[in-house]
Amino acid sequence: MNRPVLSGPSGHGKACARQERIRLVLACSAAGVLLTGCFAAGHTATGDRGGRPPVRNQVPLTPAHSRPAQAPPVFSDTRAPAPTGVHKALTRLLEPIRTRSGTQVSVAVLEPGTGRRMVHGSQTHITASLAKVNILAALLLRAQREGRSLTPWETSTAASMIQSSDNDSAGALWQRIGGGPGLAAANKVLGLTSTQAGPGTHWGLTRTTAADQLTLLKTVFAGPSPLSEASRRLIQTFMGRIDADQDWGVSAEGSRWQLKNGWLQRSHSHRWTINSMGRVAAHGSTFYIVVLSHSSPSMSQGISTVERTAQTAVHALRGTAPPVSPIIH
Repeated sequence: MNRPVLSGPSGHGKACARQERIRLVLACSAAGVLLTGCFAAGHTATGDRGGRPPVRNQVPLTPAHSRPAQAPPVFSDTRAPAPTGVHKALTRLLEPIRTRSGTQVSVAVLEPGTGRRMVHGSQTHITASLAKVNILAALLLRAQREGRSLTPWETSTAASMIQSSDNDSAGALWQRIGGGPGLAAANKVLGLTSTQAGPGTHWGLTRTTAADQLTLLKTVFAGPSPLSEASRRLIQTFMGRIDADQDWGVSAEGSRWQLKNGWLQRSHSHRWTINSMGRVAAHGSTFYIVVLSHSSPSMSQGISTVERTAQTAVHALRGTAPPVSPIIH
């Protein structure tokens, strides 16, 4: 069960707090705290937390500083596409982002209350730690098939993987689900048709599309779903208790949120993959948002691009003008 919602800052205070969190992430990255792992097959350094062994035989703890989202009501998805003019408006609004930074962005957004849905960009992107939600969904499907609940070790390891984005925990659960073949089998059940599991042990090199990740969000937050109500509630709870220094991305557009981010620097190009997806409450409604990006020249610029893209997509879907927010250089 999610904890009560804590009121977040608004206006200028919220923007300042968010920039401070981004500076914290970058400071940690420069110190080598975040860039701790590497995916050898892809010659890629990952910016997610690693180096800590999975917690074993312990009930997952709730970080005192996290801010979970209150679960909005569940609506059926009618898959009503956004009007053509909305897609054109979004393309026009996102063009300055692409030209200024060179970042390639895909975005998908769904307002379940109305069924309005929009997808911009069909290219595949490396997931980085976005794959961790997929891994947990696969683990829960496996447990359901075996007619059991997660073990205490699986539960605490999953909590560490999602809430703190711990890479060792992800690696342990990747093995538990059977690696790439296990993920592929689970994705057939989940309805993901354009996601390719990373090779060998390299779960972070899984490739996906914004549309597929939107499908995954719907299986987590809405019914009907191959995931049981208990399984969906567990993922929702973990996504609502993300560590405070990872409160960025799609949460920029919402007052309450449940999310997962992924960030990764490619060693061959030194460019950044920055991804974010989740459910946010904003403008008196609920939105499922996915933003995938690659080729950002820096982590800070990638985060800013993802946040501005999320805001722009929601406002385009609603037919309102997006806020003006400069890209961080």
